[in-house]
Amino acid sequence: MTVLVQKELIAVGEYRPISSVWEGNDGELIENLLQFYASIPPEPILDATYNRGRFWKGSSRNVVSMDINPKFEPMIVGDNRVMEGVPDAAFGAVVYDPPHVGPQGRDKSSKKFDEDFGATVACGKEHDWSLSYLYPPFLAQAKRVLKPEGLLLAKITDMVNSHRAKWSHCDFMRMADDAGFTVCDLIVKIRTGPMVSTKWSTAHHARKRHCFWIICRNSSRCER
Repeated sequence: MTVLVQKELIAVGEYRPISSVWEGNDGELIENLLQFYASIPPEPILDATYNRGRFWKGSSRNVVSMDINPKFEPMIVGDNRVMEGVPDAAFGAVVYDPPHVGPQGRDKSSKKFDEDFGATVACGKEHDWSLSYLYPPFLAQAKRVLKPEGLLLAKITDMVNSHRAKWSHCDFMRMADDAGFTVCDLIVKIRTGPMVSTKWSTAHHARKRHCFWIICRNSSRCER
């Protein structure tokens, strides 16, 4: 009976859930997240970690690109922890894909590894071997530049550093809550195979083949 009711609701457009596990690419997932969670028009969208813009290949969305590296030719060259000159309450959504591993975890056999995984940002003992220190200043800026009810979509990957698991997604959700966001949901995105490196010889931890997309709303509630 429940199945029949659910099918009927889907048919008339009243109940269309999104899966908590995603096996497609990031760009397709972002589009689904914008359609599912947005309670205000999500554009313009600020991509605060634009890099090569791979999230937006084939997209017709109005995206303002920001990156600290001018070689990617973003519209805004700047640090997303400062966002100098970016006006308040200007965006319906902010997308964030911060560095995933520190220099200690870089794979020198891959030329693109540092750029793809951000393995150039300090991640030493003074940071407790974690990159989570990057989040609070960014979250303060994201809160400032988002419109009320705007969405923050963050791609976060946990890591192992100095032989200890660092639960970055937990840090991000706690810090987002502290910054005044409501953490609404968590999507597990799966890739085809785990990341491996020629420098590793002994496995002490499971090789991760997933990341998290965390959905936050600039509001005191999640409901649309």
